[in-house]
Amino acid sequence: MELTTPALLFPAISLLLLAYTNRFLVLAQLIRQLHGQSQEQIHDITLRQIANLRLRIVLTKVMQGFGVLSFILCTLAMFFLFQKLPFLAKLSFGVSLLLLVASLLVSLYEIVISTKAIEIELEALESRSNKN
Repeated sequence: MELTTPALLFPAISLLLLAYTNRFLVLAQLIRQLHGQSQEQIHDITLRQIANLRLRIVLTKVMQGFGVLSFILCTLAMFFLFQKLPFLAKLSFGVSLLLLVASLLVSLYEIVISTKAIEIELEALESRSNKN
């Protein structure tokens, strides 16, 4: 393994962390909007959205954590290669890849959860249209 091998992951992990941060910001904005709306009255649909958003925030923190740990271990792999410690470099890089996969799997699960949030919104629209 060469020094450039772990370096190949740097742009991918950086972009992934940026995407996760954007997701978090969107979640925060949705929560603020719900907070403004829920002052009037809280419906069953709003409570379901809150539970969904709470779970999505937890998942976002987990996938960001895995991504950051992957980045750190990838950096350590480069350091170990620089120090001529190939076994530790391979071990660190391998664990880095596993953490990256874990982060992506959590991200996939969060996407599934986010589609449920859209379904809740559609239910709300349908119930409003049925009342009219």
